[in-house]
Amino acid sequence: MLTQEQIADFHSNGFLVLPQLGSSAYCHRVLQFAEQQLAQAVLPFELETETGYPGAPASRGDQGGDTVRRILHVTLRDRLISDWATGAALATPLKQLLGENILLSQVHHNCIMTKQPRYSSLTGWHRDSRYWHFQRPELVSAWLALRNETVENGCLLVIPGSHRVQVDVDALDEAQFLKTGFPPNQSLLAQAVPVPLNAGDVLLFSSNLFHAAGKNHTSQTKFSMVFTYRAEDNPPIEGTRSTRLPEVRIG
Repeated sequence: MLTQEQIADFHSNGFLVLPQLGSSAYCHRVLQFAEQQLAQAVLPFELETETGYPGAPASRGDQGGDTVRRILHVTLRDRLISDWATGAALATPLKQLLGENILLSQVHHNCIMTKQPRYSSLTGWHRDSRYWHFQRPELVSAWLALRNETVENGCLLVIPGSHRVQVDVDALDEAQFLKTGFPPNQSLLAQAVPVPLNAGDVLLFSSNLFHAAGKNHTSQTKFSMVFTYRAEDNPPIEGTRSTRLPEVRIG
């Protein structure tokens, strides 16, 4: 159960770290599963080259062009994954933040992030709500670190409180990323902090929180498993990408 202080911190900052919510044994099992999925090239997955982010290979034919960034639709792959995504360890704090009746989106996130050495890319400052289609931008994502996450291997960076900040349309580029060279954005970007995690830690963060990530400068792949949840009274907008897969009721 979250304390009242933790709940207040989440609503104030837009994110909250829950240390060691996942056991080391569970993280090890998911790592083995992810490595097996990569070795067998089990679809669907997203390649670094498909993101178009800085540092990603330009095409499949370039060196590193087959580097996987995300193993997709992981709740549909194995009970090892779906049982965690719908289990009490996550459901209990999420219900405290979103309300008693919550649903898991199988469209958004629902992946194992695989930030690999050499060909990993930078992720610019963005809100996930920029391309999600719900009545309100009030979803919560749960990010499980399967290995330690540091600035060196590309941990998440966040701007505390930015989920409550309104930015002018001129502050964003065509893809809805914050323009880092735009003078009015500098005071906001100056507040950015890294969120290092130990394996087993869970980061909960708002879909309206500005966040980014760097490249992986180490020799070991960084693995993270991420799911997204909404309140029952915040449904996806019909006819949008957010309705492509059925949602899963939690609890």
